[in-house]
Amino acid sequence: MPESRQHAELQVTGMHCASCSARLEKALNQMPEVKAVVNIATEKASITFDPRSASLDSLIATVRHTGYDAHPVRDFAAEKRERELTYLRERNQFLVALLLTAPLLLEMLLMFVGRHAILPLWLQWLLATPVQFWAGWRFYHGAWSSLRSGGANMDVLVALGTSAAYFMSCAVVALHLDQPVYFEASATLITLVLLGKLLEARAKGKASAALEALMHLQPKQAHVERDGQLIDLAVEQMQPEDIFVVRPGESVPVDGVVLEGSSSVDEAMLTGESLPQTKAAADKIYAATLNQHGLLRCRAVAVGSHTQLAAIIHLVELAQGSKAPIQKLADKISGIFVPVVLAIAALTFIAWWLLGSDFATALINAVSVLVIACPCALGLATPTAVVVATGRAAHFGILVKDAAALERAHQIKVLVLDKTGTLTEGKPAVTDLLPAAASNADQLLMIAASLAQGSSHPLSRALLEHAQAQQVASIATTAFSELSGNGLSANIDGQHCLLGSPAFLLTHGIAPDEAQVQALQQQGKSVIAVARAGTRLGSIGLADTLRRSSIDAVLRLKALGIRVVMLSGDNIATAQAIARQAGIEEFRAEVLPQDKASHVQSFKSPGELVGMVGDGINDAPALAAADVSFAMKSGSDIAIEAADITLMRNDLLSVVDAIELSRAALKKIRQNLFFAFGYNVLGIPLAAAGMLNPVIAGAAMAMSSVSVVSNALLLKRWAPRD
Repeated sequence: MPESRQHAELQVTGMHCASCSARLEKALNQMPEVKAVVNIATEKASITFDPRSASLDSLIATVRHTGYDAHPVRDFAAEKRERELTYLRERNQFLVALLLTAPLLLEMLLMFVGRHAILPLWLQWLLATPVQFWAGWRFYHGAWSSLRSGGANMDVLVALGTSAAYFMSCAVVALHLDQPVYFEASATLITLVLLGKLLEARAKGKASAALEALMHLQPKQAHVERDGQLIDLAVEQMQPEDIFVVRPGESVPVDGVVLEGSSSVDEAMLTGESLPQTKAAADKIYAATLNQHGLLRCRAVAVGSHTQLAAIIHLVELAQGSKAPIQKLADKISGIFVPVVLAIAALTFIAWWLLGSDFATALINAVSVLVIACPCALGLATPTAVVVATGRAAHFGILVKDAAALERAHQIKVLVLDKTGTLTEGKPAVTDLLPAAASNADQLLMIAASLAQGSSHPLSRALLEHAQAQQVASIATTAFSELSGNGLSANIDGQHCLLGSPAFLLTHGIAPDEAQVQALQQQGKSVIAVARAGTRLGSIGLADTLRRSSIDAVLRLKALGIRVVMLSGDNIATAQAIARQAGIEEFRAEVLPQDKASHVQSFKSPGELVGMVGDGINDAPALAAADVSFAMKSGSDIAIEAADITLMRNDLLSVVDAIELSRAALKKIRQNLFFAFGYNVLGIPLAAAGMLNPVIAGAAMAMSSVSVVSNALLLKRWAPRD
């Protein structure tokens, strides 16, 4: 985001359907330099704006002018309290409406079974009036705000339908007409809509339960050392570099590094990994993970909004507030849906009247059309499923950046895997020291380690670790340079030295021992050659072990119909050996870091999405080039920033889980859209044909939203396959 742009999250109140969110989004996006996404499921507006042309106050003013209210998003606890108070007010309103409507509804039910117990008309009017104008005031207010801003929403349909039934009944009573009254229809309809909204609010609350659970994981207090004393301090007051203690059975308060002690820590909430991780001095620990049996003395490195837990919560909130591309279809339809329904209702009234029916029959059938056609279910079909799916993903250590990534993942046809750190553990170790005749093992290792100390490459780190283990000291270098993906060069004691692939040394006129190199490569080992002053000093073999889960992951990816390709900077023989172990038939070897992105691009074809899995800095361009990108959490921050989906568990099976969850979520979204569209496609003709009583239409409309949200909630049962 450019420095001049700012981001704001607004909590919006008063939205009732898809046309509400679509109209509000349109109003905000018409402001200069404003880009807004409004989510009906989370009732939030995510807005990017230029502070030179818009302000937070002007954004809120636009929301209010459109007919809704908004305020900056407060902390989760405050928002939850406000939602609970709103829910209690609406529940009480519904209970009063139900109490007033019950006698009217009972009379109607008795008529259905052939018994007549007609209430006096004045009593029916007395019962229906507070329901119409007190309990139903929200619909009049919402309808007026909507029409004033040039749109029409669910409130318009409900207000028109119930008012027509109510005022027609009032006319019958006032003028002593020989016509039936429909006080029970208008009152029951409003009561049913209120019931549907209550059930919908309750279900939406369950949809965000995963995010709420994350927020409750962090402990409220920590045991912090201050002036030689151990005191209990609120977690919010902790600072980086604070020394704190975590006792057995307690949750870790902030991200830190272990100074003393050893224990097993349950990191399931962070990574989805069920097995506890052993922690000792110098190991990292993370906020909200559970210390199992040992006492740990630690130093804080990240507190407050900088912890891993806070980053997860932020990502989940962003994903839940984003909009999936499939939602665009629902948004387009909802934008024209209400005006079309109003036209159909008018035509229904005219047709019935022209066909000889009385005014009351024509009006009631038109009312049924207005009521049955409410687009609530259409608006909730996609965002509720996204909220549940992203929350469920986070529970298993899969962090989805936005809803678009979740949707695209199910379409992946080709998955490109980086070898080191993705298929393999990413921690190569020295296995062979093969000095030439002009050298010996210690000298070979000393020169290699001296060159490696200037590089952050995994192979360089492996050389340094081996040299330390063998107590071989490094020598200072000068004129150090690194050619990414090829090798290193520097001067040691005035002599020019080289370290790199056999091909790298060959470009400097130094021939490797071909038989020796080939023998190591056929074993799946990486080979590094070392030279000094134009003379070959020998070769070093290193092996990076395949992750235990990689073979199973590749099998499952193939079972999903996904073509798996491995990219490696290693030579063909080494890459072939690793690919064969992993069960991958297709690979590309000797790929330079700067060429990875072009290789990813080469797999793209119309209708086929390409995914990329990586973990290193040099994977970032390739991740950005992919249609859907996955980054291992063990990787660099740059790789994670470039990725659409971050895997907190360094396991290729998490990629399979993410793709399977994406497919499950899209299945639910399609089911929801089918239910929502199908409901209206069937309901509107039935209502227009006079086959639906307004009360039945109202009940069906209310239950349609609840059924869509309940269907999305079934995603909470999803879990990775064992």
